[in-house]
Amino acid sequence: MVAAGARRWDALQVDGSTLYWLESRPQEGGRVALMRLAAEGGDESQGSPSQPEEVTPAPWSVRTRAHEYGGGAYLVAAGVVFFSNFSDQRLWRLDPGAGAPVALTAPAEERRPGTLSVRFADACMVPGGRWLVCVRESHYGPAATQVVNELVALPTGEGGGEERVLATGRDFYSFPRVSPDGRRLAWTCWDHPRMPWDGTELWVADLDGPSLDGARMVGGGPEESVFQPEWAPDGSLTYVSDRDSGWWNLYLDRLDGEGPHALTAREAEFALPQWVFGQSTYAHLPDGRIACSWSQAGLGHLGLLDPGAGEASLTELSIPHSSISHVRATSRGVAYLGADPRTPREVVEIPLGGGEPGSARVLARSRHLDLDPAGLAQPDPIEYPTTGGRSAHALYYRPASASHRGPEDERPPLVVMSHGGPTAATSSAFDLAIQYWTSRGIAVVDVNYGGSTGYGREYRQRLKGAWGIVDVDDCVNAARYLADRGEVDGDRLAIRGGSAGGYTTLCALTFRDVFAAGASYYGVADAAALAADTHKFESRYLDGLIGPWPEAERTYWERSPVHHVAQLSCPLIVFQGLEDPVVPPNQAEAMVAALRERGIPHAYLAFEGEQHGFRRAETVQRCLEAELYFYGAILGFEVVDAVEPVPIEPPPRQT
Repeated sequence: MVAAGARRWDALQVDGSTLYWLESRPQEGGRVALMRLAAEGGDESQGSPSQPEEVTPAPWSVRTRAHEYGGGAYLVAAGVVFFSNFSDQRLWRLDPGAGAPVALTAPAEERRPGTLSVRFADACMVPGGRWLVCVRESHYGPAATQVVNELVALPTGEGGGEERVLATGRDFYSFPRVSPDGRRLAWTCWDHPRMPWDGTELWVADLDGPSLDGARMVGGGPEESVFQPEWAPDGSLTYVSDRDSGWWNLYLDRLDGEGPHALTAREAEFALPQWVFGQSTYAHLPDGRIACSWSQAGLGHLGLLDPGAGEASLTELSIPHSSISHVRATSRGVAYLGADPRTPREVVEIPLGGGEPGSARVLARSRHLDLDPAGLAQPDPIEYPTTGGRSAHALYYRPASASHRGPEDERPPLVVMSHGGPTAATSSAFDLAIQYWTSRGIAVVDVNYGGSTGYGREYRQRLKGAWGIVDVDDCVNAARYLADRGEVDGDRLAIRGGSAGGYTTLCALTFRDVFAAGASYYGVADAAALAADTHKFESRYLDGLIGPWPEAERTYWERSPVHHVAQLSCPLIVFQGLEDPVVPPNQAEAMVAALRERGIPHAYLAFEGEQHGFRRAETVQRCLEAELYFYGAILGFEVVDAVEPVPIEPPPRQT
C-alpha cells in the first residue's frame, strides 16, 4: 500500500472550468501523467465520484529537471497543454483532440554548440496566446558554473521557434508572471550564495512583444525573501514577503511609487520554501478577494481576504484538511489540493456563489483506503526543550492498530524522522509510510528541527552555520523527551532520513551516543564532497549552512561523518539511487567502506535508474521492508512480515 501510495498528486492548475494536476506513478517506473477533470463533475463526498482522465498517456512523462527538483512542468491555456517531457526535457504542445504532442523546442544536440541539456519550467502565457514566458536552464558542461538560467519568450505556434532572451545575468529566476493586459512582466531572481528563502528580488518591466523595457526592482533584497508575485485584476501586484515581521505575509503594491503595504500581519507563513517551481499559496478571485492558505504551528489553514480591508477581513474557512497546497481560483470559487492525517490528497473546490463560501466539495481522491480509522495513528504536535534553552517542534505518532495491542509491560521502539531540505518541514498530511511503522507497534516522531520552515525567519535561520549541530540536537532531544516521558523505550531508538535528513541521521549516529540503529536514504556523508560536486541550485547552499567553501574547509571536515567513523558504533542501513545528481553515489559508497573497515553491522542497497528521491514502486517497497528487517535484527524483535532478508555485514550479535 505504501508503494502504491507514492502515487502522488501535485501541481494543480485551472483552465476555465477544467482542473488539471500531475499524478506520479511509481508502478510505471515513476512516470508522471497529466490528469484532467471538469469542475462541474460529481462530488465524491456525496457519493458521486468524478472520473479524471489522463491527458498524456505513456510514454510521456510530465517532469522538468530545472533546478534538479523540477516543478512548474506544464501550462494549460484555452485547452492547449504545454509541457516538459522528462526523457528529452523539450517543451511540447498538445492541442485538444490532437493525436500526439508536437515539439516546440529542439533537442539539445541541435542547439548551440556545446549545449548538453536545456530545461524549461514555470511558464506563463502572454495574452493573445502567441508567446509564453518561462525559465530556461542551459547546461554547457557538468559543473555548476557551466549552467545558465534565464527568462525567455517562446513562440507557441506549431513547431515553436527560437526562444528570445528576456532577462539574463542573474544566477536564478522564478515566477515570471504577465499582467492581465499583457503590458508588464513581474518575476523574482536571486544570486549565489543565497537561497530563495534567504534573499530574493522582485522585478517588474514593460513587456513589448518578446522584449522587456524599463526593468526595475520593486521589492525584496539580500535579507528579504519574496514569494509568488501575482497580478490582481486591477493591475496591482501582490506577493508574499518576510520583510517586516520575519514571517511570510501577503503584500500589495500598486506600483505608484508608494511602495508595498501589508495585507496580513500574522505570526504565520503564507509562503513555502522554493524547492520547486510553480507553487501557489494564494489566488485572486474574480470578485477582488484573495483566497489564501497559511501554516501555523505545523497545521494548514485556508481563508478569504479583502485586499481593501486587509488583515481585519481575513476570514478562515471551515475545511476538513490540515495540509493545503496549490490554491487556485475557479469559475465558481477556489480549488486546492488538500489532505489531513487520515485522508490522502484530494482535489477540492469550495463554491463561492453569492460571495458566501459553500461546503468543500471533494472532486477527486488520489486513492481510496480500505483501512479501519481506529488503526491509523494521529499526529500529536509537540513542543519540547532543546539545546540552548530553546524549544523545537515535532509531530508525534503513537503506535496504532485496530486489532492488536502492545505488551502492557513494554514500551515501543521509536523511529525519529529527520526531514530533507534541510530548509523544509514535516506535514500533517496522511502518510502511509508513517502508518507502516505505527501499525507494527513502532512509535514515530517527525521532527521540525531548527532551520525548518513554518515557524518564521528566526527559526528558519537557526541552522545558519550550524547544520549538523542544531538539527542533530533537536532530533536527539525529541527522542530523549519522549523516552523521559515514558512514551517509548529509550534503549530502542532509531533515526532515519533522506537527503539532508540523511546527513542529520549520519551525524546523529556518528557524533552522538543515543540511537541503537539508523537508516540513511541518499544521505550526505561528506559535506565537502557535496559542496564540490552537486548541481547549480544547491552548489552554494552550504555556504550558509556550514561556511564558505573552501575557506571553511576545516569546518566541513569536522562536520562530515565519513571522516569520523571511528566514533560510530551504531548499525546502519544505507539506500542510494545510482543516478542521483544531487547526492552522488560516491557519498554512500564512502560511508559503507568506512563501516566495513570498522566492522560495524551495516547493509547497503543501491538501485539502478533511481535518482534523488525514489519513484519506482518496487524500490519503495524493497526499501521499507529492508529497513524493517534491519531494525528487527538490530533492535531484537521478530519481523512477522514475509520480507526478503537483507544481507547484514557483519551479522549482528543476537541478544
